[in-house]
Amino acid sequence: MQEENRIDYVEIPVIDLGKAREFFSALFGWTFQEWGDDYLSFNDGRLEGGFRRAAESAPASGVLVVFFSHDLERDFDRVQALGATISQPVFSFPGGRRFHFVDPTGTEFAIWSAQKSPENGE
Repeated sequence: MQEENRIDYVEIPVIDLGKAREFFSALFGWTFQEWGDDYLSFNDGRLEGGFRRAAESAPASGVLVVFFSHDLERDFDRVQALGATISQPVFSFPGGRRFHFVDPTGTEFAIWSAQKSPENGE
């Protein structure tokens, strides 16, 4: 049953649907459904969304999609190994720690964890 007044679907513009599929499939194991040449829907096991083909990536000053991780260091290394670039290294904030990255299609995302810093317990 769909719930009112909560985010129901996220749609992300990307310049390369194939790269987006490859990256997020390898990083998170998402499943995908193709809807023609210009649309690719995904399911992360809880939320559904889609990637639509666009002439340019979403601007970094736009909405930021933030993923949760139980192992921030593992995912920091994984996003780089999968071709993403780190746009903001791991930093602490009152709820935990996070980092930002730009995926191979040029869209910025972040991953956060409630874990404290392993070096100094922050």
